[in-house]
Amino acid sequence: MNRAIRKSMFEAVDIYPVTCEKLSAGRSNLEVLEGVIQGGARIVQLREKEATSRELYRQALLFREITAGAGVLLIINDRVDIALAVDADGVHLGQGDLPLDAARKLGPELIIGASTHSLEEAVRAQDEGADYVNIGPIFPTSTKEGARKFLGPQAISAISPSLAIPFTVMGGIHSQNLPEVIRHGARKVAMVTEITQAPDIAETVRTLREAIRV
Repeated sequence: MNRAIRKSMFEAVDIYPVTCEKLSAGRSNLEVLEGVIQGGARIVQLREKEATSRELYRQALLFREITAGAGVLLIINDRVDIALAVDADGVHLGQGDLPLDAARKLGPELIIGASTHSLEEAVRAQDEGADYVNIGPIFPTSTKEGARKFLGPQAISAISPSLAIPFTVMGGIHSQNLPEVIRHGARKVAMVTEITQAPDIAETVRTLREAIRV
């Protein structure tokens, strides 16, 4: 697929599951992937910071095979090289990762997302060519190392009017506070533990999707 098709598919995203094997209640990332696909998710981000490059590549290959068969977008966290090596749909970059313009040169057809923590960072990522930005962390979270500050849901309504590209939100979001982020304008919600630690991942994803699309 080319970038235009991938961006069009991204528009339909609601829930945005992100993997983390050590926070998956003893399940593998592949088991989590199976659940999120069964639940109807249209995207998944493979995020496994503790894996070696070879381990991540092998996982990404399996993720690509499964997601391609299911018509689900595959985003690789941080690693442009892995995304290109397995023909993933995109890469998600943090503030300390490869600059957006360099990533775009390497992967002109990739969807490129950027983590942002302020209005200034979000607008800069947009200006530098990001296809989407993530706003966060919205609430306190234990899944983001070094994240001592959180923005609060009001940041969504403060930042989003300045964006002409899609945005996701992430950080400490669960079923109880999901209505609050939706009320502030979020329509694409990234989650880790609310999904990966759910007793029934597929049913949880279905329920979250229904809540977002209300």
